[in-house]
Amino acid sequence: MNAAQRLLAAATLAWLAAPAPAQPSGEDLYRTYCAQCHGLQGNGKGINVRDMSVQPRDHTDSKYMAGRTDDELRTAVVEGGQALSKSVLMPPWGSVLEPQEVDALVAYMRELCDCQHGRP
Repeated sequence: MNAAQRLLAAATLAWLAAPAPAQPSGEDLYRTYCAQCHGLQGNGKGINVRDMSVQPRDHTDSKYMAGRTDDELRTAVVEGGQALSKSVLMPPWGSVLEPQEVDALVAYMRELCDCQHGRP
């Protein structure tokens, strides 16, 4: 094995031994993709609301959120608000987020409202 091959083998072994990057938490994803409109606390009072004709949903509203299924929340995240006859201002994030990230966001929204579908 020549020096270039040894270097390539060492680099490959180092790459294989490196830990996989950590998956962002639902809270991290919410802060990145949702907080501008829905607010850091999820109360619908993000920094963009004063310029919006339709106010963002308050994800801390347990009564409203308990009436939404996880599939509805996933659809809103993946396809945008228009997919559920909600605001066209809610962008679709399906081309940006992996399915497990969408699930993490839905789980975090359930934490914000302290509710599950059908149970405030």
